[in-house]
Amino acid sequence: MRTTDQHTPYSPSPSPSPVPASCGSEAGQLGAPYAEAVLRHAGRDWLRLNVPGHAATPGSDLAGFFGARITALDFPPLLDGIDLGPGTPLDRALGLAAEAWGARRTWFLTNGASQGNQIASMVAPALGRTLVVQRSVHSSVIDGLVLSGMDAVFVQPSVDPGQGIAHGVTASDVAAALERTPDAAAVYIVSPSYFGAVADVRAIADAAHAAGVPLIVDEAWGSHFGFHPALPARALSLGADLVTSSTHKLAGSLTQSAMLHLAQGPFADRLEPLVDRAFRLVQSTSASALLTASLDLARRSLVADAVATGGSVGAADRVRSAVRALGRFTVVSDGFHVFPDVVGADPLRIAIDTRVGGITGHEARRRLFRDHQIMVEVATDAAIVAVIGAGSAPDTDRFVEALHTLPSPLTDPGGAGGMLRLPEPGATKLTAREAFLSPTRVVAAEEAVGRISADTLAAYPPGIPNVLPGEVVTAEVVRFLQRTAAAPNGHVRGALDPGVTRLRVVA
Repeated sequence: MRTTDQHTPYSPSPSPSPVPASCGSEAGQLGAPYAEAVLRHAGRDWLRLNVPGHAATPGSDLAGFFGARITALDFPPLLDGIDLGPGTPLDRALGLAAEAWGARRTWFLTNGASQGNQIASMVAPALGRTLVVQRSVHSSVIDGLVLSGMDAVFVQPSVDPGQGIAHGVTASDVAAALERTPDAAAVYIVSPSYFGAVADVRAIADAAHAAGVPLIVDEAWGSHFGFHPALPARALSLGADLVTSSTHKLAGSLTQSAMLHLAQGPFADRLEPLVDRAFRLVQSTSASALLTASLDLARRSLVADAVATGGSVGAADRVRSAVRALGRFTVVSDGFHVFPDVVGADPLRIAIDTRVGGITGHEARRRLFRDHQIMVEVATDAAIVAVIGAGSAPDTDRFVEALHTLPSPLTDPGGAGGMLRLPEPGATKLTAREAFLSPTRVVAAEEAVGRISADTLAAYPPGIPNVLPGEVVTAEVVRFLQRTAAAPNGHVRGALDPGVTRLRVVA
């Protein structure tokens, strides 16, 4: 929905509502020091003889396409009054973010939570030789293993065979993995999952700490947690030691912006200098002022407007209630209680089983996009997942109506025939780094079966790796990836060609 014209003169927004007591009552949380400093800077009459080269030139193609305000706000790093020197607006914005999320320290990321996962994986070798990792982590964690060279012991998540989706891991499974891994460096899990399943982070943190190692949580999809009573608690409040937070997903910042949070816990003194150094390794020296400002503004909105977040939860609840009442489709999270690793669900995630209503998730997503101009986050063979960002208020009636006008092309919607199930991974023969750097060959997909993969291949979204560097390629994995690639909107990250007809294997 378009609410303002790109050329409309700037006018201040209404004052945000009072800060909830649970998020801190300091008046500073009502400000956005970095974003406000950038805005003040843009309001001055600069002759810009530095980068970026567009120099905010009036009448340029960029200004004409995006609006002059975007180019005027696009400043490089290291400017007095913004981020250069002690006690800068950027420093204050980082401090406010740490306070809001309950962190000892927070870093702003401009390459998404993937950057945070890579940082976390890169610092782990200082703590031990082996990372105990949930097998269904995002592919960026595996990229981090390639960068770090660490060994990994994988903990298998529970799998919903009817939906073909992975959830999380239990504390007992993590403890068992730690018991057989005496050189463990850390435990690495995902919570919430792409479908909104929330793990028992407290119990898993206790298991990790009992073994003397920190817990790292990829909370990319839970950056909004803890900012409203109807939302699950955030991982930092449950004992996690290092948390990646994809703020752009549901917390309101611009795409590609994220945060990395360090807890005030038993591992903080050891981790903080390591994380800071790794951050400098992978952060651009030309970090976007627009992305950084959006993080500052997203934090202010989350803290200051819990009422709007509550409205978003209410909107999502109304969709689920309508789906249940109409009876054609079912709500996936209604079945979470049968899985021992799932202790809650993100209410801003709406996962709907469309297959029981006569249409695959992939086809439902395609028709919603093409015929109704409705975008949903992800589709599988069985379901679609819609998300509502914290503070947003979409037209949920439009979505429910469009969903229930979809055709029913499946002749056996309740059956398992043709169901695209999540494949079991192959055996691990090499570390991710060893396989990635080994001499390789590109072979036909059917010839790759039984050989060691040199690449990470992940059906995307959600970006959960189906085969890792160092794992044996199985026929089941090849079939899954090729069918995913052939589905509407299907894509396999890391594939050499769109149809996944060739794979790179260790020679």
